[in-house]
Amino acid sequence: MKILVLGSGAREHAIILALRSEDTVHEVFAAPGNAGIARDASIIGIDPNDPAAVTVFANEHAIDLVVIGPEAPLVAGVADALRSRGIPVFGPGRAAARLEGSKSFAKRIMDAAGVPTGRAVRAATRAAVASALDDLGAPYVVKADGLAAGKGVIVTTDREAALGHADAYLPAGSVLVEEFLDGPEVSLFFLSDGDHVLPLAPAQDYKRLGDGDEGPNTGGMGAYSPLPWLSERFGGEEEFVDLVTREVAEPVIRRLDQEGTPFIGLLYAGLILTEQGVKVIEFNARFGDPETQVVLPRLVDPLSELLLAAASGNLEDLPRPAFADAVAVTVVLASEGYPQAPITGRRIGGLDAAAAVEGVHVAHAATEVSGDGLIATGGRVLNVVGLGTTFAQARDRTYRALAEITLEGGQHRTDIAERVVEQ
Repeated sequence: MKILVLGSGAREHAIILALRSEDTVHEVFAAPGNAGIARDASIIGIDPNDPAAVTVFANEHAIDLVVIGPEAPLVAGVADALRSRGIPVFGPGRAAARLEGSKSFAKRIMDAAGVPTGRAVRAATRAAVASALDDLGAPYVVKADGLAAGKGVIVTTDREAALGHADAYLPAGSVLVEEFLDGPEVSLFFLSDGDHVLPLAPAQDYKRLGDGDEGPNTGGMGAYSPLPWLSERFGGEEEFVDLVTREVAEPVIRRLDQEGTPFIGLLYAGLILTEQGVKVIEFNARFGDPETQVVLPRLVDPLSELLLAAASGNLEDLPRPAFADAVAVTVVLASEGYPQAPITGRRIGGLDAAAAVEGVHVAHAATEVSGDGLIATGGRVLNVVGLGTTFAQARDRTYRALAEITLEGGQHRTDIAERVVEQ
């Protein structure tokens, strides 16, 4: 197939690497891509957020499938433009993408579908935020209602900090003040063709910048899959996935279809396992980052067939995707100053030595060719992904490879998957 992948991060690189690993040889294009993606796909110079430009390229080059990675093209309506021309696209239209683009819309859909989630108050003024904080109590949870690149939420016991976070986003619209939910978090992806869903494997990511879950929220500093500790509570990972499919994914997809906004693409359920049961923290309308980097390397079935079936409305014809017993661990290398003010333009070294570690590959998130080498161009720069037969092996490989990479001021967590190894 001719496949066009939109996006420039490690998530998109992971998708392209999964497509490249298939027995069938595909012609893969990427826009705008990065230095790592350029080694595995043909880079094209179009704006991925421009519906007309993407549609023209797809038509002129007879693209068989467009895969939308990040949220911005979804909210911009790129999928709508492609579908209007009969081009298969994996990614929801603008209306359905509000599930991620508007936290208040997502809450309404969950309420209508009977999906378990926490209480939330939409507030458009500082006074309304203050009232909601006092009503719901500490710890305080404040979220930007719109897109914020994974950094629009604060969880704090400091009321003034919660108000300050709201102040940063209120000029652009309302915020949500939510009930604090306590428990371990799980990310679970679902492929959807608008009527049916197929689950992928669950993963756990690490949102805080520092070890021990200290520091500010980020776009994600690492992840691992599978989650063996789910067996303690649910009898097994498969039983957990069945539960979430039945109580979360299917009701939401049905509700969106009933409202005339069918969801075709990747439904990302951010879940929390509370004492009262599984509840939804949020939905995203695309593959999660960095969870994709540990889920897709374990996928046994061809990713291209799954994505095309979802885009074409044929998921019911496919069996549930299978995953290898392998363990995957990823650690993010970020620039100095991330997430507040990352310092970019610094040289990256040691990538060949890192990739030479057995069971390791590197997904590029924000890299660019400069002279005879690479430089960092953003906050999260690289994902080092290690595979192994055990958590200890996968984790050891990941950190051994990471130690080979040089980036002045680079920062990473040292405790990714540490607890699951100890358990």
